[in-house]
Amino acid sequence: MIQRLRAAAVLPADPRCSVVRDGVLDIDDAGRIAYCGPAGAAPAAGNARVTDLPGLLLPGLVNAHAHSPMVLLRGMGGDLPLLRWLREVVWPAEARLRPEDVRAGMLLGSVEMLTRGVTTSAEMYFHAEQIAGAVLATGARVVLGGPIIDLPGLDWRSMITETERWIDADGLRFGAGDRIELSYAAHSAYMLPAEALEQIAKSALARGALVQIHVAEAADEDERQRAEHGSVPRLLDRVGLLDGRLIAAHGVHLSDEDIALLAARGAGLAHCPGSNAKLASGIARLAELRTAGVPVGLGTDGPASNDDLDLWEEVQLAAMLARLSTRDSTALTAADALLLATRGGAEALGRDDIGSLEAGRWADVVHIDLDDPAFATGLDVPDEQLLANLVWAAGSRRVRDVWVAGEQVVAAGEPTQVDRAAAQAGVASAARRLRG
Repeated sequence: MIQRLRAAAVLPADPRCSVVRDGVLDIDDAGRIAYCGPAGAAPAAGNARVTDLPGLLLPGLVNAHAHSPMVLLRGMGGDLPLLRWLREVVWPAEARLRPEDVRAGMLLGSVEMLTRGVTTSAEMYFHAEQIAGAVLATGARVVLGGPIIDLPGLDWRSMITETERWIDADGLRFGAGDRIELSYAAHSAYMLPAEALEQIAKSALARGALVQIHVAEAADEDERQRAEHGSVPRLLDRVGLLDGRLIAAHGVHLSDEDIALLAARGAGLAHCPGSNAKLASGIARLAELRTAGVPVGLGTDGPASNDDLDLWEEVQLAAMLARLSTRDSTALTAADALLLATRGGAEALGRDDIGSLEAGRWADVVHIDLDDPAFATGLDVPDEQLLANLVWAAGSRRVRDVWVAGEQVVAAGEPTQVDRAAAQAGVASAARRLRG
């Protein structure tokens, strides 16, 4: 039976960022979109289950780069620069992690994102099987990889082998509504030898898998790689990582040549303005990346460096920093910023089945309630003003209902599949032990 959602306005996140007044969204039994458009042009309702909603419908947001279980470390070492923060705070705490800690962190992180309208996140973190279990419990969607990293006590070769075994056993995507996608999570060029990067490239390409990797986040992190190879993107190209699917996280310190190379190879980029600002890593060259044609999405990064998982804040920061860095108040419009968080995130991850309300895509949908001062002028305003009110004024605070693959996972602002209070208590318990 078709499930029909009808709303005063629908934002399908098509390339023009259209606003469909008196819109309808039909969801089939498989959880995919059957129709999205004006109510007047919709197929006959027949015996469809119709739900009338008073506000806006838009696609679930796509968090293109996150380490969500780090809700366990939120607020720790928040005034340190990136590399000291990692070496002195994060890595020692992570050495004490248990699998059940990661599940608790991801469960709460997933709830936090869903209640803010983020339906998909790209995760790089330890104990990946616990992350998958937590996401299946909340009903969200994830692109997932256990980090492949060269540190004392960690063997990057066995990490690659574990990823291969999991993909070969379960496939790239599994779970109801293809909620889990497996990927290779190469930490970075500065934390892996070239031999490891080359092996990851071959293994991922053979399986059609995405590679997630930190690239050019801090100015001083990759001095040796730049001295030896010219730049990290050149190194990634040399070892074959740009021959397949790849998303580069951060990409703050990229040259014109680096940007052109990423564009030519079709690599995606996850822009993380909040984390980059908090850690004083710099401002990514968003205008140049977009002009070159690099697929760009938005990421929160970890909730210990951001310090939240609210992608709406990244929407605002991306627009503001793009305008500030270029001294051009038209550098990124409200519509542009919204598309980065939806369609753009999907494109950066190489996905054509999420990020937009189009027939055939998964019905990952967010309902925004208009009972808020941000929408006091109502819906009878030009499209540009409605989008501006949503992006600049409302943000996530009026997210009321969320569906993933047609299944309602947030109702009236609360998760439907898990208990939020219990998830918070689980993180509180685990965090006390991690603090030592």
